[in-house]
Amino acid sequence: MAVLVTGGAGYIGSHMVLALVDAGHEEVVVLDDLSTGFDWALPPEVRLVVGDVADQALVTETILRHRIDAVAHFAARIVVPDSVADPLGYYLANTVKTRALIETAARTGVKHFIFSSTAAVYGEPTVVPVPETLETNPINPYGRSKLMSEWMLADAAAAHGFSYGILRYFNVAGADPRGRTGQSTPNATHLIKVATQAALGQRSHLEVFGTDYPTRDGSCLRDYIQVSDLAEAHMVVLNHLRGGGESLTLNCGYGRGYSVLEVVEVVKRISGRDFEVRLSPRRPGDPAQIIAGADRIRNELGWVPKHDDLDAIVAQAFAWEDSLAKRNRR
Repeated sequence: MAVLVTGGAGYIGSHMVLALVDAGHEEVVVLDDLSTGFDWALPPEVRLVVGDVADQALVTETILRHRIDAVAHFAARIVVPDSVADPLGYYLANTVKTRALIETAARTGVKHFIFSSTAAVYGEPTVVPVPETLETNPINPYGRSKLMSEWMLADAAAAHGFSYGILRYFNVAGADPRGRTGQSTPNATHLIKVATQAALGQRSHLEVFGTDYPTRDGSCLRDYIQVSDLAEAHMVVLNHLRGGGESLTLNCGYGRGYSVLEVVEVVKRISGRDFEVRLSPRRPGDPAQIIAGADRIRNELGWVPKHDDLDAIVAQAFAWEDSLAKRNRR
């Protein structure tokens, strides 16, 4: 059995690849256009196919050649403000191209499909922590583009007889504890990455968008899940599906939130460095708080996170950013 990981040279995808390799999977194939991913992030035993998930001829050839039985789909655009400015680009990347991939997977007999979704499908949640049963109501094109893909996947699975797992991520952070990969995109907008770059002097300042939200300190509250724990959640879902388990939709988070300002203070403390923080108006499309109700993946699938510690997550991110800067200077 072989797994195709789309976007596998990117941040979350490369951690999924490591999880598969560490678990002893005999063949892992990555499909990535390398627009935001890096070939050096992949272990040498992994086969990299450079291309687009919407290239149905290439995807068909890849699935058949490697006898792929499961697809883990990470390739996407993910920046909420960008989706507001460029909605059609997001619907193309996240919805239209996902439709092409699902169609190819169905036609070639792929048995299992794991989809990288987002808590943005909930919009401004009326219940916190957010359960999977909460009605979806995305407030930005990014969330809508992902929700449309969820609908397509469920409908296609019902029609074509494959199983699926939809994982709705909250805020992903940290890096591989062994230092093998991490968030490497230069202009990434993840808070902890940006803050560690500011701590290292790579940015002149950190901008906090909105301090007038109805939260304990006025800044947004988010649930930060460590990226290797997230990859392990995908492994648990893959094993569930391969074992004959039913299709499911699951939240991935820890069930508690930290504010933007609290995270900034942790980065300063862990790094031992101060940096300028600028307070700016709210960005369009940002909900005040979103925290995972993630009991289902723990109770039904037995997922046990190993890295649920904000200090450790920040330390991993800081170490990775420092090593990445040294790598880029070579």
